[in-house]
Amino acid sequence: MKILPLNPTEHSTPAALRTFLEQCAEAARSTGRPQLASISVAVDSLDPLAVLESIFEPKQLHFYAERPSEGFAVAGAEAVLEFTASGPTRFSAAKEFMARTLEHAIAVGPLNGDFAGPHFFMAGGFAHEAAPGASFPALRLFVPRWQVSRRGDVSVAVANMLITRELPLDFVTAKVWKAHTKFRAFNYSAAQDHGRPSAPKQIVEIGGVDSYQRAVTQALAEIGRGDYEKIVLARAQQLTTSEEFHPLGVLNHLRQHYAGCYAFSVANGAGQSFIGATPERLVRVEQGRMFTESLAGSASRGQSASEDAALTRALLQSEKDLREHRVVLGSISRRLADLGLKLEHAATPRVLGLANVQHLHTPISAALPAGVHILDLVERLHPTPAVGGTPRDRAIAAIKRLEPFDRGLYAGPLGWVDHRGGGEFFVGIRSALIDGRSATAYAGAGIVAGSDPQKEFAETELKFKALIEALTNA
Repeated sequence: MKILPLNPTEHSTPAALRTFLEQCAEAARSTGRPQLASISVAVDSLDPLAVLESIFEPKQLHFYAERPSEGFAVAGAEAVLEFTASGPTRFSAAKEFMARTLEHAIAVGPLNGDFAGPHFFMAGGFAHEAAPGASFPALRLFVPRWQVSRRGDVSVAVANMLITRELPLDFVTAKVWKAHTKFRAFNYSAAQDHGRPSAPKQIVEIGGVDSYQRAVTQALAEIGRGDYEKIVLARAQQLTTSEEFHPLGVLNHLRQHYAGCYAFSVANGAGQSFIGATPERLVRVEQGRMFTESLAGSASRGQSASEDAALTRALLQSEKDLREHRVVLGSISRRLADLGLKLEHAATPRVLGLANVQHLHTPISAALPAGVHILDLVERLHPTPAVGGTPRDRAIAAIKRLEPFDRGLYAGPLGWVDHRGGGEFFVGIRSALIDGRSATAYAGAGIVAGSDPQKEFAETELKFKALIEALTNA
């Protein structure tokens, strides 16, 4: 990517903007290729969700993610560039598309800060192939026209454009100038309030009553004969409400009640959104280091401090949950072995407490060798044993056979990559696909030797309860 020595804040005039766009157009003429032009501007404190509320269009792609406990939020809307892929090479194909795009990109602004410069937002399905008629492809990434972010007390607005040699520069200059003027002193009055629908009037178990217990029983028999060591089986429920779901109404609830999770919404531009609050980071890359985690083994939260402490102690002493956790930790180590990473982590897990559930949790980090891309990590880590199983291929084949629905984006990798190769991906669990007055909610549990079908069903019920309360005014 070519970076021009121009600070849009110090040279904040329409004439300076037109000069920059003319340089981009000249590059398009000389190379014979369109140029991605990216302008980053530090702005007064902005709330990315409030901005998205003001510019929301149901027929446009958007990506939103926020983790209040880590002090960041980012929103990207409308697509300047879009790429889809499927099959076992989908992540490497996406990496190649990013590289080609950045070869023909020109940027200005404070590009060393968080969320500055062009970003690629990505939503990957659980499987390499999407089911016929699926709401999302197996992999989609896009560069947004508008991006707004906040990290701590620093806000950045980014405008991205595709510049061709025939582009009407006066028109584009006026449009971009108007947008950046708007972001420098954003008026939230255009936003509409979006609530959540009332309690579901109907909840239907996809696959039928007792189908989950039967699937778990079958999986335990297969574990017993050595087909695989662990499998994560999920349920899906279709909710029907009297009012329509709106992703931004649900997001407002999620950000307030699940500060330790990634609250997210990914829109497909056709009216459907995949939305949720997930506790599970897949991988983050920052300043030459990678960060991931083992998150497996669960227990409910107590109604009092004493009950909660007792449940925490029981989780830390549970042979079944500790074994499940070790399976995930060992799998992460094996999957990354060929990249030459030296993983650093504590010898024993700690407990990550969320609003309604707690998990065994081991943070992992490592220095990133030269030439290793974040999507190389995503390709190897997805799906983790915490959402798939181990051995991976056998468990995934069994999931496809035992689950009576296609997962789509559920338990898939969602996140972004910046122009420096940094980025962050999380796992799309505790989630639902919303579409008008309908939502398909998902919840799963890890099955190992010693699992009890009724207890695993009860664990998913606990997760469904929290999800339904987040999606609706239940």
